[in-house]
Amino acid sequence: MQYPENQTTTSHDRSVLRKTKLKTRMILTLGLLGALQTMLIGGFAGYYLSDSLYDEIGQRALMVAKTVAATPAVIDGVRSRDVDGLNRLATRLTKTNEALFIVIGDHEAVRLAHPDPTRIGHSMGDDDGDFGRKALVEGNAYVALARGSLGESMRGKAPITDPGNGEIVGIVSVGYSLGQVEATIQRYNFVLYGVVGLMLLVTILSAIVIAGRFKQAIFGLEPEEIARLFREREATLQSVREGIIAVNREGTITTANRAAYETLDLPPDSPLAGRPILEVLPESSLMSVLESGHPDFDREIWLRGRQMVVNRLPVRQGDEIIGVVASFRLRNELDQVSRQLTRIQQYADTLRSQTHEYSNKLHTIAWLIQIGATEEALSLIGSEVSDHQALIHLLLEAVPDPIIAGCLLGKYNRAREMGLRLDIDPDSQMADLPASLPRDQLVSVLGNLIDNALDATRLETGAGGRVQLSMTDLGQELIFEVQDQGPGIPESERQRIFEKGVSSKEGEARGYGLHLIQQFLGYWGGSVTVDNIPEGGSRFTLYLPKKPERRFES
Repeated sequence: MQYPENQTTTSHDRSVLRKTKLKTRMILTLGLLGALQTMLIGGFAGYYLSDSLYDEIGQRALMVAKTVAATPAVIDGVRSRDVDGLNRLATRLTKTNEALFIVIGDHEAVRLAHPDPTRIGHSMGDDDGDFGRKALVEGNAYVALARGSLGESMRGKAPITDPGNGEIVGIVSVGYSLGQVEATIQRYNFVLYGVVGLMLLVTILSAIVIAGRFKQAIFGLEPEEIARLFREREATLQSVREGIIAVNREGTITTANRAAYETLDLPPDSPLAGRPILEVLPESSLMSVLESGHPDFDREIWLRGRQMVVNRLPVRQGDEIIGVVASFRLRNELDQVSRQLTRIQQYADTLRSQTHEYSNKLHTIAWLIQIGATEEALSLIGSEVSDHQALIHLLLEAVPDPIIAGCLLGKYNRAREMGLRLDIDPDSQMADLPASLPRDQLVSVLGNLIDNALDATRLETGAGGRVQLSMTDLGQELIFEVQDQGPGIPESERQRIFEKGVSSKEGEARGYGLHLIQQFLGYWGGSVTVDNIPEGGSRFTLYLPKKPERRFES
């Protein structure tokens, strides 16, 4: 029954601790640590000071004793047993050296000089039990703590030696009262305690300042709030379908979500945190954003063989850039819904145009039959069937890839609906396509070129205009040539038309098709040329190598 009680108490303590503000907790913790540290330092300093003073007083007593023992007047007085002279000399030396007493004895430790005349002639061992054997027998000076007739004192004792024969003729005992030592210690302790108190006050004030600064650094949040925000951030980061990578000021990856591994086609068993970004994604240009500090939004790049839309945003702390956060999403994912809708629209437009076209021709055939023009009706039917069969046969022979063939068939029907003709060179051949060539990108590029040619032709000629397409896969390159009957492109505009947002057409959302073509060519290592033809119109020639040397641009 004891364990649940302890558990309840611990939970209660934790609950109380959580309710206590972080600043208060830090002040209490730092204050207690500072107080404990200050008390330990103060105690050690007091002990060291006391020990040092005792040692200093002892050494002083010993030094005075040696000096007195070496005084010629003392040596002569002891040899002659001049009690009066020795007492006068001892009294004078006691005052001079601020000692408690100076006692002089003969070679048998019998007092010859003493502050109390009644003790003269008695043994020096009757008060402290020390007969001075170390000095009188061994000839050594020493320090002793004893309580005698004059109270407790620190004593220094030294032998009196005859300089002529080296004989020990007496002993000198110099004493300093411990009361003097205690008074000195108290004076020093007063200063010491004052310093300790000041240190404690400074520690508490420092704790308050540090706690305030720390609280400010974490935006006034409590640890529990930080933990909750961290969990929410982690959950949010992992729930985002875009790949997210963050680097610090050294270019080291600090954060990467699961989508980053999938989007960038990175090994899932290889952790990204702690690795240099230049090692993992050298073409990501995160370091350039880190250096420049300029954000980069909706940038279309080729990364690890994939076309992506990248956002790169520097992370600032005050005026300092401390890192960069980048998001990556596949261009294909963004375009998937648009492509599906576009395809549905193309199918609908194709069906509508074919329905309209065949409806008109059926009416014509019906009218021819009604008026008895049977041969003309059969001729019209044969011509229509022959045109479609010829186109389908050409596509099957020249373009075995169903995706490209379907795109061309759709553009052919769209041209007819616009009242224009899309002529495909019967000598075209496009069978030797590299397996690595992204078909959806190629269809997008080719479709943009044909759509631009149809629009330019209709703008210039109206109904009856013609767009020509030729394809060849001979040699080491795939060559697509699209020729229109439009107004042509001025020399000054031939380079600018591939820039993003630049277009000769009116309206919004223009100038992106040729820019995407240029991006694809930059990735695949291809090129495009633009020429005006003498009879009117322009010619776009697209060159794609079969074995490209890919250039990743950012």
